[in-house]
Amino acid sequence: MMDFVAGCIGGVVGVLVGHPFDTVKVRLQVQSVDKPLYRGTFHCFQSIIRQESVAGLYKGIGSPMMGLTFINAIVFGVQGNAMRMLGEDTPTHQFLAGAAAGILQSVICCPMELAKTRMQMQGTGQKKSSSKKLYKNSLDCLWHIYRREGLRGINRGMVTTLVREAPGFGVYFWSYAVLTQSLGCEPNDSYMIPKLLFSGGMAGIASWIVTYPADVIKSRLQADGVGGVNQYSSIADCVRQSVRKEGYMVFTRGLTSTVIRAFPVNAATFATVTLVLTYARGEEEGPEECEPRHPDRHEYDSRR
Repeated sequence: MMDFVAGCIGGVVGVLVGHPFDTVKVRLQVQSVDKPLYRGTFHCFQSIIRQESVAGLYKGIGSPMMGLTFINAIVFGVQGNAMRMLGEDTPTHQFLAGAAAGILQSVICCPMELAKTRMQMQGTGQKKSSSKKLYKNSLDCLWHIYRREGLRGINRGMVTTLVREAPGFGVYFWSYAVLTQSLGCEPNDSYMIPKLLFSGGMAGIASWIVTYPADVIKSRLQADGVGGVNQYSSIADCVRQSVRKEGYMVFTRGLTSTVIRAFPVNAATFATVTLVLTYARGEEEGPEECEPRHPDRHEYDSRR
């Protein structure tokens, strides 16, 4: 139970740290190539703060916060059961367990990220005083989408979410296992926590680099229809139009912001979970191995 609570708290901290970077990533991914509003990551940050205030960076944060508990519960349960079924704790088994967790948590992750993306796009480029909000909050956003498009609309981008989440979680668990084993930390190692933080942050970066092209397409499909006009008829059409207009570099749109975000998000989540478990259990000893059993590895769309 404490693993679950600690994972949720760590996930909240991860979202608070990483959401501004995610807003920048989405804005860069979906902006028009013909009339771009932003020249790059840092210009996007500056523009949002100047035009929409710091609060603009936290648009859509309610959606990932709401889905956090459910996502963590699914990931914890699936990963734990998968590892027990697989038996030996190896990097390969970590990949398979992570991929299984990624697939099942997509059911919640997809609608959550749809609302987040629509909220993040709301008021793009408008002065705060002149901005007219279509959606009051994330739940209101999902309700609007449901009334117009039904369940199919709520699950827009599900296939690309699955394509991203299965290998994303798999690569995260695999790379984390490899890094922690390579660093060879022990329970009494005074540098154990920094090593764990480093491993978690680097694993988060690795998983994003592998799955980023799918994330670009997912963001574009979920943002499609904002303003009442649909550009894409399918995933293939989105890929085709994006490559034709912008070349293959389109799949790196917003990657700088994502990589910058990945490390501190995973580090913050990891450190918070470790502290919560330490104080809650009243134990001074560290984990039996370099990899803690659950929470530090599971908040990965708080990783995201």
